[in-house]
Amino acid sequence: MAIATDVLARLKDITGPDGWMSDPNLLAPYLSEPRGRFHGNTPLLMQPASTTQVAAIVRECAAHQIPMVPQGGNTGLVGGQTPSPEGVQILVNLGRMNRIRDIDPVAGTMTAEAGCLLASVQTAAREVDRLFPLSLAAEGSCQIGGNIATNAGGTQVLRYGTARALTLGLEVVLADGTIWDGLSPLRKDNTGYDLKHMFIGSEGTLGIITAAVLRLFPQPRQTVTAIAGISNIDGAMKLMERMQAASGERATAFELMSALAVELAVKHMDGVARPLGAQTPWYVLMEFHGGDGDDLGPAVEAGLGQALDDGDVVDGAIAQNAAQAQAMWKLRESIPPAQTKEGASIKNDIGVPGHRAEKFVDACASAIESLVPGSRLVAFGHLGDGNLHMNVSQPPAMEPPAFLDQWDKITGVVHDLTMEFGGTFSAEHGIGQLKRGELVRHKSAAALDSLARIKTAFDPQGLFNPGKIF
Repeated sequence: MAIATDVLARLKDITGPDGWMSDPNLLAPYLSEPRGRFHGNTPLLMQPASTTQVAAIVRECAAHQIPMVPQGGNTGLVGGQTPSPEGVQILVNLGRMNRIRDIDPVAGTMTAEAGCLLASVQTAAREVDRLFPLSLAAEGSCQIGGNIATNAGGTQVLRYGTARALTLGLEVVLADGTIWDGLSPLRKDNTGYDLKHMFIGSEGTLGIITAAVLRLFPQPRQTVTAIAGISNIDGAMKLMERMQAASGERATAFELMSALAVELAVKHMDGVARPLGAQTPWYVLMEFHGGDGDDLGPAVEAGLGQALDDGDVVDGAIAQNAAQAQAMWKLRESIPPAQTKEGASIKNDIGVPGHRAEKFVDACASAIESLVPGSRLVAFGHLGDGNLHMNVSQPPAMEPPAFLDQWDKITGVVHDLTMEFGGTFSAEHGIGQLKRGELVRHKSAAALDSLARIKTAFDPQGLFNPGKIF
């Protein structure tokens, strides 16, 4: 059912002429997600500049039962930020709400509006000699509100945790337009249910996050980056344990890369070279943060040297300067775009317990080869928290459309094996539209019923991001 003209006019009045968009040509970038798997339509994109404007939009929409889709930087990969094709949902983009409201380096907190770019939050922390450790490939375009709404993780989860661990308080507009001010910097508050956790990871289905109190850390005085070539994933797990002990639990990143992932990056991306003299089945990129007085460099060198002497590592190198460290990270960050240049790919972002990762990856490779002969498993990811990207590249002789037609079959096999090995079929990005069927397939009836009850309690009319998760 089309939205009445007078209602659209009142919505436009809330933000003024600079706060809405209806021109189809201007709307286009907001209506598709990065992979192009989901496309939607909307009669109106709202760009509020304040929490009070968001609240007014929600009240108007609630009064007329108009569904709303909250949107951040539009970098999610499961279609959680796109409206439905019918064109009956209002898009609420938070990009204009991009102020750092407060920063307290002594207390280690920052209050940022939801539309702040992650890179801007990192920069603001750095300017007061503090660290905001959430780090993602899309940090130049993703927004902190979306990061929180999807409980983003990134490369430094091993030491600092996901967005959930980095969020101390939230400001949220609820389903009736009420503003919940939960912007508390407290580390401990046992006064009943901790409401912020209901909205972290909720993908905009329970309320619209408008601001957050974020946790900051001391800026590292030392950073040591190293890479190692290993024979198998079990060896990588053993190396992680060794390096954690050698560094005094200062490891912040422990990134696993398969030989094929590295070869594709070297093949397709300018300025990317093989990281070591020896070619090995797997590589691990490690980073460590230390403070004043830490003897971090020698500790990492000693741990890696002992691993080489014991035969747990085939080859290794420690970055001697910033340029070498950047080159190591460029290799890791080049894998996704390199895979795109190689041809069509089917991507799965899963999590498995680290001690089961090797058998899981072997089982996936075998199952995928049986299903689509010639397919190539490009495995890489954050081994420290078990979050692996189980991407599959097309067989060289197969046409991309024919391969992409196998998406559901390949994904189904990967997800089934993920659950069999005690993992999760969504370690990043959430459920969105892409994984709704998988949620029903793999979650228990009790879990699904509880999720539905929570949704109904917070959003009784079902107007927040309908068609996502549920």
